[in-house]
Amino acid sequence: MSVIVELSIFPMDKGVSVSPYVARALKIIQGSGLPYEANPMGTCIEGQWPEVVKVVDQCFKDLQNDCDRIYLTIKADYRKDRSNGLSGKMASVESHL
Repeated sequence: MSVIVELSIFPMDKGVSVSPYVARALKIIQGSGLPYEANPMGTCIEGQWPEVVKVVDQCFKDLQNDCDRIYLTIKADYRKDRSNGLSGKMASVESHL
């Protein structure tokens, strides 16, 4: 696996609490079978670029069905020789603490 994408997606037209919509996106991510880690500000997904982008697109299309305005940010970290980056990156940092 060579890319880690951090995704944050939610509607801007559904009031103060958007957790039901975030949960819908998270269910899509879970169903993808790709390694992921959810956090309070987004979700990191690891895999090959085409499969990760496909999951992001599925999340967007799901919310697009009933949301008039969607906020979406994506950050990506590509590394050719990496595997298990979600756990490995944190282990590397923690080894220096």
